[in-house]
Amino acid sequence: MALRMVFLGPPGAGKGTIAQRLVESRGLAQISTGDLLREEAAKGTPLGKKVREIMDKGAFVDDATVGALVEGKLKALGGNGFILDGFPRTVEQAEMLEKILAKISLKLDAVVDVEASDETIISRLGSRVQCGKCGMVYNLKTLQPQEDGKCDDCGGKLVRRDDDRPEVVKMRLETYRKKTAPLIGYYEKKKLLRVVDANSTIERNMANLEKALAGL
Repeated sequence: MALRMVFLGPPGAGKGTIAQRLVESRGLAQISTGDLLREEAAKGTPLGKKVREIMDKGAFVDDATVGALVEGKLKALGGNGFILDGFPRTVEQAEMLEKILAKISLKLDAVVDVEASDETIISRLGSRVQCGKCGMVYNLKTLQPQEDGKCDDCGGKLVRRDDDRPEVVKMRLETYRKKTAPLIGYYEKKKLLRVVDANSTIERNMANLEKALAGL
């Protein structure tokens, strides 16, 4: 079955890493809006420069821009399964996503809420690095690359993201709680929500995820 899911959770909860593992085990496409936006920012276009400025401040890019990028990606996938990581972030974006999916005759199978404590998040983000080429995420404490500073998958250089700076992380957590947390209730009412405790190791977190997805 081609699963179509949304991953929720505060920054640093580990949803990106968990999504990568699920992509490998179930043959899904991971759609990270953060990656889509960083790709656009790297192009150096007027839109890309606008996106970079907003992201460096820890704020959110406008809905219309994000929605257009997501819609284009979903169309390119056809009917294949996917994980949306980083979109929707608000109830308004969730409603936008429903319209996008309806246009291409698709529906969500589940919305996974990946949860972790603030203490866990602060520790993870302080140790997180990402491949500047393929986007693979590592943690220098819990998920280290085989070779220092080098991606296991593509050999790209590992870098620290600007939005993982402590002052930006605090702003991102505040923004998440104000704007994104209401999505939990929104999707719970639609009977799509599945909660995953991600405070432990990646192996335990994955076990929790598979238990939450039982039956799909």
